[in-house]
Amino acid sequence: MPSHAHPSPDHHPSTPAPSAESLIPPPDHRPSQDAAQDAGPLRRERAHLAASRAALRAMREDAESLNIADVTANWVNAEVLQGEIDARIKALADLSGTPLFFGRLDYLHAPGVDLAEGAAGESFYVGRRHVHDADGDPMVIDWRAPVSQPFYRASKKDPMDLRLRRRFGYTGGELTAYEDEHLTDPAEAETTSALLQAEIERPRVGPMRDIVATIQPEQDEIVRAGIGGTVCVQGAPGTGKTAVGLHRVAYLLYAHRERLARSGTLVIGPNRSFLQYIEQVLPALGELEVKQATIDDLVDHVEVRGTDDATAATVKGDARMAEVLRRALRSHIASPQEPCVVIRGSRRWRVPAYELEEIVQELRDRDIRYGAAREALPQRIAHAVLVRMEQAGEAPDDRVQDAVARNAAVKAAVKAIWPPVDPAKLVLRLLSDADFLAAHADGILTDEEQKAILWPLPGSGKRAPRSVKSAKWSSADAVLVDEATDLVTRTHSLGHVVLDEAQDLSPMQYRAVGRRCTTGSATILGDIAQGTTPWSTDTWQQALAHLGKPGAAVEELTQGFRVPREVIAYASRLLPAIAPDLKEATSIRESAGDFAIRTVRPADLDATVLAACHDALAKEGSIGLIAADARIPVLRAALEEAGISALPPGAETSADARLTLVPATLAKGLEYDYVVVDEPAAIVDGEPDQRTGLRRLYVCLTRPVSGLTIVHAADLPEQLGNA
Repeated sequence: MPSHAHPSPDHHPSTPAPSAESLIPPPDHRPSQDAAQDAGPLRRERAHLAASRAALRAMREDAESLNIADVTANWVNAEVLQGEIDARIKALADLSGTPLFFGRLDYLHAPGVDLAEGAAGESFYVGRRHVHDADGDPMVIDWRAPVSQPFYRASKKDPMDLRLRRRFGYTGGELTAYEDEHLTDPAEAETTSALLQAEIERPRVGPMRDIVATIQPEQDEIVRAGIGGTVCVQGAPGTGKTAVGLHRVAYLLYAHRERLARSGTLVIGPNRSFLQYIEQVLPALGELEVKQATIDDLVDHVEVRGTDDATAATVKGDARMAEVLRRALRSHIASPQEPCVVIRGSRRWRVPAYELEEIVQELRDRDIRYGAAREALPQRIAHAVLVRMEQAGEAPDDRVQDAVARNAAVKAAVKAIWPPVDPAKLVLRLLSDADFLAAHADGILTDEEQKAILWPLPGSGKRAPRSVKSAKWSSADAVLVDEATDLVTRTHSLGHVVLDEAQDLSPMQYRAVGRRCTTGSATILGDIAQGTTPWSTDTWQQALAHLGKPGAAVEELTQGFRVPREVIAYASRLLPAIAPDLKEATSIRESAGDFAIRTVRPADLDATVLAACHDALAKEGSIGLIAADARIPVLRAALEEAGISALPPGAETSADARLTLVPATLAKGLEYDYVVVDEPAAIVDGEPDQRTGLRRLYVCLTRPVSGLTIVHAADLPEQLGNA
């Protein structure tokens, strides 16, 4: 890769100090033979940065000065147009500390021009958004544009018509260094980029950052995959799968903005802490309209106030519950017992019971949604009446059919045959009426499984809830209500959905997500080894089938950029027990990272944990203290007594508050420069089974970017072997 690094005197401290030779610019950029002029290229790049920022300000000012008073027909159009202008103004904000461009591409030939014409090469600056000057000429090209693609994929073997690829280094928002690769120069050796390595290893303070300057070729292939298909990414810890998913959203919005503006996009995360952590990534890339939600946010038909034990939650999350619900809903359809007699004027029109039965059976056989069939039934009955009218010599039209469909006799027949059903009440009855559940779960759920999900549990002495409002619904119950709601009325489908930490979902939760993208596509992100629920999926093929995307491609990322080599190697000792089919992750980080295991007496556990936190706070970056949920109150009290402020998970760190106290159940998806893991055995024991406990521990051990300290009094899990 690069052969020349050109840092300025105030180069980022994490970048290795250059040798005297590395300060010499490449021949094509050397302004003169005078060594005093060596800083010339850097000055010119800084001047282009200043000019680009000025151009961006001008673009924003132009948007702010737009007057729409005389260009809209009414106030509704004016509101819509003003909203679009406001979004444009917001997207053109020059974020402090965020580089406007991070690379430059010098082409051998002008892109898109026939090489036979011998066109002169062009240069393009690659950044987070497009910036043009007053004449409309580009000063910065959006990283998602086709012309920017070689920045991520070009290599010595395939230079993609590039003469030069330049990377820029920044301190805050100031350009401090550059580094060149001459991709068509056979004399230049391929080496590791110092600036790329420095960016990857830069301390993590604040929310999650975008990786737009460091996207790797295998990541870029996923980011730029077409919108037509669903992509599933199996990613080991630190491989950037979450960032890849978010950048894929940004790319799709660039490439298919009009389509996705109509249909919508959604990012689904495991919890609120995680969503807070990632919420700034898309705005930094100029995308402000993407919605974010948890699974609980999606299925908010009832208020969740209760919890399930592992057994009940597993049964309720099983895909078989979909058939139980379908049977229960269809049981409300009654066989017609009486004819339907419609009186119009002096005439009586009779549709016999057997013909009504034929109509009902035809709707049943079509297996359309319950609500759609119920809406179709009065029109079918009205059509039967119109046939009789025509046979009698009348000439009814569509208005007559609509009038007959609204006739009181037809309405009464529909109500008796195909009554309205409230989805929440249906689920309430299933969970609280043993006979009703048994009738519709027969041959699907065992007697033990039925008992596990009934309200109240047999022998508990409690009464079943009498109404939807009084019921203490659990998260799993809410998903059942969502399924029942979709059986009645179709769920709205979005254009694209990103599902992160997907390995933890139950089959019924997968179905709930799949309903949100039946006519759209999805990006599924996760790691089988980090499945920390008793119902977590064993294979992506199973998960994709439940999502309704069985043909989706599964891509595997095993090259890590975040977790230090020594740390990921240690955590990978757990893989044979938790995910034997997965490849062990590797790390491209040059730093092995700090790694220590401290064995102490039980009486010294808290004090040693505090000492480890003090040691971490003496270094640069964020610190995560991760412990079993039951240990959190004890550690919080110890930190307060020691005068150490601790943030909750997802809260933004700052120079004055860098330590976060993280329950093990909320650690997934988060990252910290230094991590202290308290009592691994307690983390394992806090889960309902050993496999889930070891997977939870695997998650906790793989959160650090620079260093990991494990403090334990109890024996470490045997799967980790000798320290």
